[in-house]
Amino acid sequence: MTQAVYVLGGYQTDFAKAWSRSGQDIADIVQDTVTGALQACELQPQDIQSIHVGNAFAELQRQQAHLGSMVAQMVPALHGVPAMRHEGACASSSLGVLAATAEIEAGRYDCVLVLGVEEFKNTSGHEASRNQNAASWQGREEIDCQFMWPAAFGLVAAEYERRYGLDRQYLNRIAELNYGHARNNPNAQTRSWQFSALSFTDDDEANPLIEPGTRRQDCGQVTDGGAAVVLASARFARDYAARTGQDLQDLARISGWGHRNSVLRLKDKLAFSQDAAYVFPHVRQTLEDAWRRAGIHGVQDLSGIETHDCFTTTEYVALDHFGLTPPGMGWQAVADGSIDRGGRCPVNMSGGLIGGGHPVGATGVRMLLDCANQVTGRAAAMQIPGARRMQTLNIGGSFGTVVSFVVEQGTAL
Repeated sequence: MTQAVYVLGGYQTDFAKAWSRSGQDIADIVQDTVTGALQACELQPQDIQSIHVGNAFAELQRQQAHLGSMVAQMVPALHGVPAMRHEGACASSSLGVLAATAEIEAGRYDCVLVLGVEEFKNTSGHEASRNQNAASWQGREEIDCQFMWPAAFGLVAAEYERRYGLDRQYLNRIAELNYGHARNNPNAQTRSWQFSALSFTDDDEANPLIEPGTRRQDCGQVTDGGAAVVLASARFARDYAARTGQDLQDLARISGWGHRNSVLRLKDKLAFSQDAAYVFPHVRQTLEDAWRRAGIHGVQDLSGIETHDCFTTTEYVALDHFGLTPPGMGWQAVADGSIDRGGRCPVNMSGGLIGGGHPVGATGVRMLLDCANQVTGRAAAMQIPGARRMQTLNIGGSFGTVVSFVVEQGTAL
């Protein structure tokens, strides 16, 4: 980072809420998310100098585009503030964060609001699923299936099985862990869900097959919701800390970032990496870029991770790409407790996308907010004791867009 970018705080809606059931829609999610973030950060609308909105599917779900202007529509005090919308499938709001940090580093603005919003519960599950297929290469993936994304990530599981071997008990355990962690998250979609002794097995009734390689508990949720963070320059953050009775070193700081893209089509990505050490080399490069910019060596320097688990397979991919295990050996980090609470690198104490929920456009910002809360000791029942440095991994589509942030407490050296 060319200059420090601080996270002043943020806000997340209750991911268990289905907004359309109370006559509300994505505009109301925007309003609640923005006002909630301003209140949580003790800021006034006039403090906000720029706005970035992450959203993937509003045109399909609500026939609503132009969400940059939706912010001022719902919070009129932000009239006149420059705003823009970003789309990168599930990584949409992480792209908003990248744009916001670039503005701060360039000296354009000192205080920037980034929010992600998504609404899915206003349509049937089947329609929401079809709409999300827009993040694939339409008509050209050559995957014979009813549900594109469960099938696509089932193919990723099959690729791991082919290259290294894969025992499904470890995917089931990832699901069980994330649902368990969600019970500690007051905003998690599944915090009150109940499961049987067979829910995290390959029992065809308790955990039915959705597509080859993917069972029900392997899947992230269909979720409504929003999340927002306020980012600031060191100059603004110093004044803010003094005004709110804090020290600058007590605030969270984005110390490193990575951003890589690949092609749309999943099978092409798998073909590209046939002779590579990792199944998705650009994911590994994204993480390495973030480490280099943060001035750290790797996963051994992290207190924990918030990673993309739209499916258990996605988290399994993350485990070896982060370097918790050698390539293809992610099962070891599951089996030895490394990723659980109290392990050497706890993963998804929020519950992730499987337990916490996955309002697609909001997920990247939600991850960043959870990491900021961890390093400032504000994660409540989700807290990793002594957490000082966290990392996100947010992906869009079948690893088409990949973004990662390193977040830590304290001032830049």
